[in-house]
Amino acid sequence: MKLQLALDEMPLVDALRFADKVAEHVDIIEIGTPFVMDEGMRGVREFHRFFPEKEILADLKIMDGGYLEASYAYEAGAAYATILGVSDNLTIEGALRAARAYDKKLVVDMICVEDLPSRIEKMEEIGVDILAVHTGADQQAAGREPIQDLEVMTANAKKSQIAVAGGINSKTIHKYTALKPDIVIVGSAIGHAEDPVREAKEIKTALI
Repeated sequence: MKLQLALDEMPLVDALRFADKVAEHVDIIEIGTPFVMDEGMRGVREFHRFFPEKEILADLKIMDGGYLEASYAYEAGAAYATILGVSDNLTIEGALRAARAYDKKLVVDMICVEDLPSRIEKMEEIGVDILAVHTGADQQAAGREPIQDLEVMTANAKKSQIAVAGGINSKTIHKYTALKPDIVIVGSAIGHAEDPVREAKEIKTALI
């Protein structure tokens, strides 16, 4: 299992310095949606330049213009780009064509998908690489966790890899690893930790 560090709120230079502290325990560095909105593809390019040994994910949450927008991320050095599972199938197919053209991967973020089993089936029919269970920050504030959706995902996904995000930390990681997702995404639990290196290490150790 891979650990993905989600970076959302820091200025670029601070984010680079922070990532350097915890990079030893991280497999994928995510340039989060707020980060992309603030810095554009500059953030992806700089992280790809400073961390060439790490996989970079651009959390674009594409909703339209699939091929074009995904191409921006791949050209900037991202190994992964994200698209919303509620997007039109044609948009997802376009983004997947870009992923294939650049020999990269497409992650379908299933946030707000109401019928997970049927959407999982369609996404696998299209041939997407990774399906991501995602409980958003606003949902987390209302007390929702991603574990139930992850259970549905693991029961229904047959071919795609699975990622999970949503308030996961070193104290809760074990109930997620029991379901064996391919990628565990952690943001604030590491970013806001009193000891970020220790938190990242404990989570990564739980994934091995």
